[in-house]
Formats: sequence, C-alpha cells, structure tokens
Amino acid sequence: MSGDRTLILCVDRDNDIGFKAGVQSPVVGRDECLDAAVRLGLKDPEDSDVNAIFQGVKIYDDRLAKGDDVRIAVVAGDHHNLIDGDRKIAEDLRKIVWDLEVVECILVTDGAEDEFILPVIQSRVSVTSVQRVIVNQMPNLEGTYYIIKKLLDDPKHAQSILVPVGLVMLVFALGSLFGSTELAIFIVVGVLGVFLLFRGLGIDEYFNVGMHGLKESFIAGRVSFVCYITAIIIGILAIIMGLSSFLVWYAADAGLIFYAITFVYGAVSYLVAAILIAILGKIIDLLQNEPKMLPRAVTLPFFVAGLGLIAYGASVYIISLSTSVDFPIEGVEGIRIMLFTTIGGLVLGFIGVSVQKALQKLKKYAPDVEEPEDTKPKNKKSKDKGKDGKRPTKN
Repeated sequence: MSGDRTLILCVDRDNDIGFKAGVQSPVVGRDECLDAAVRLGLKDPEDSDVNAIFQGVKIYDDRLAKGDDVRIAVVAGDHHNLIDGDRKIAEDLRKIVWDLEVVECILVTDGAEDEFILPVIQSRVSVTSVQRVIVNQMPNLEGTYYIIKKLLDDPKHAQSILVPVGLVMLVFALGSLFGSTELAIFIVVGVLGVFLLFRGLGIDEYFNVGMHGLKESFIAGRVSFVCYITAIIIGILAIIMGLSSFLVWYAADAGLIFYAITFVYGAVSYLVAAILIAILGKIIDLLQNEPKMLPRAVTLPFFVAGLGLIAYGASVYIISLSTSVDFPIEGVEGIRIMLFTTIGGLVLGFIGVSVQKALQKLKKYAPDVEEPEDTKPKNKKSKDKGKDGKRPTKN
C-alpha cells in the first residue's frame, strides 16, 4: 500500500470528449469521469477513449479498495492542433497536481499516440505505471476490413492516407497526358518524396498550426489575415522565381549544391519579403491586442532580413566562382558582395536585439513578472504580533 497520494490519469490527446461529447476538460473525480465516459460512449460507442476512461475508473476503485490514497482525472488536448493540445495538457496537469496535492501518477492510455506525451506528463508528476487499454477483437478478415474502413472514415487518418495517394495518381495522370511516362514517374516520385519529408520532419504540424492561425485571424477580422494571404502569394512567387533562376543558370556539369544555390539566388529576396509581410501582420495584431508580447516578436524581422542578406551574398559568391555559367558578377566582386551582405546581416541582428531591449524597458511593453512569495514583504501587522498571535500591550 502506497502512502503517497496517487493520481489515476486518463489522457485523451485529440480531445474526443470535447469534440464529440462536449465535455470540458480537465475532468476531475470518479463520478465526473464516469459521466464523461458515458456521454462520449453515447456519441461514439466505438471510440477507444471510452474504454480508457472506464479502465481508469476500475484502477481507481481497485486502489481505493486496497486503502491507497488515490484521485482520478481526465485531461484532453486539442482535436485540430496537437502542439497546442500538448501544451494544454501540460498546463491542466500542473493545476491538477497542485490542487489535488498528488505525488505520483498512473497513466492510462488507449494507444501509443497518447504515450507520445509521456515526457510532458513526467515533467509535472512522477509516473509510476503506464496502463495501455487494448480492446479484444476476433482477428478475422471481416475485422480487418472493418478496421480499415474505420480508419478511412476518420478524417484525421483519411487525410494521411487518401490525400497522398490521390495526389500521386492525379500527378501521374497529368504527366502522362501532357508528356512522357518517364516524366510522369519522375514527377510522382518527387511529389511523394516531398510529402514523406514533410511528414518525417514534422513540417506538416507547423503547416497545420499556420492554417489554424490563418483561420483564427480571418474569423477575428485581424489585419494579419491580409498579410498572411499576401505572404502566401509572394511565397509562391518566390518558388517560381527560384525555379526560373535554376533554369537560367543551369549547368550540366554542376553538382546538386550548385543547383540549390541557384534556386536560393532567385528566391531569397521574394521569400524574405513574404516572411516580413507575415511578421508585420503579427506585430500589428500584438500592438492592438497583446502589447506585452511585442518585445518577443520585434526581433524577428531584423533576424529574417539579416539571414536573407547573408544567404543572398553567399549565393552570389558561389555562383560567381563557377566557370560553367556566364554570370555577370566575377569572383572578386562576389567576395565583396558577400562581405558587405554578411556585415549588413550581423548589423541587423544587433539592431533587432537593441530594439527588443529598449522596448522591454518601457512599462507598456514590459512583460508581467510575478514576484516570488518568499520575496514579498510580509504584512506589517504580523510583525507586531506576539508568539500567541495577539498584539503585545505596552506596560
């Protein structure tokens, strides 16, 4: 029997209890968790989170019968954005640990996806056990077909499976229609490779965050929405200009790095302009709604412009060294341009840091910092009281 208070924690990372059943998380208490499980089960009886919550209640009852000091809670993330959802889970768990005064935790999940946030949970409370709930099923052909059908019906999984397959088939059909089969295969492999890189490196998560921010700015009627749309258009133009530069300075005997540099040479100025316009919209929003956050964002345009200058100077220098293309800038001039752009980029970085420090000194933009409890001055009345809590009387 454990002497420390234990938390039985059920995690719903994609917030099915809120998205489907309308239950606001976090949910604390046995009866409240049972009610959340019933409401979710009535909306979607096949949701695995229902089994996880019931398993958590069962563990709670078993530990309580053994005399353990236990509490139970359900925390949920975000259905549309896993990054924001994980942050919400961490903040909710921090409050639960503080309010319930728990020391350790038994984590109950419905699969490996929820266990991705195990390090986040361990940063808030000690995890002594992980219970994974698996629903028993008959491993027959009908069951396999049913599982595949459910995966495709789920929008979250359907986007990961159907979108790339449909895109590959569409690109192959267009390539076969307007060109040769070899060209179609080449395009399909390239598109599939880009998709796998996006998924493997987690870039799609940032893309989802950007789309979510674009939607919120549109609904709120903010200036940043127009800036974001403009930035997207200029970003597409940057890709086109980069490909045009690649075709202009293409050399058969050059390597892959040289081809990438020619793309950067044509695209970097437009790409920097797109990012600066997007940041400008964000800064305007912060000035209107969250001025305390302005010092964190004000350095970004300086850093982006500085990196753009350095990238442009480096691309000019590398292309000028090549003897395979008739580049208008020669080697010595390329060195001079790279030197000036590098110095300019560093100067912009220092200016950005200086502007941030200057804004932090202004009370309007200074971030709120809570004073620690042990450094706050004590009540003057308490100093005048004696050991028995009463104010001493004069003789």
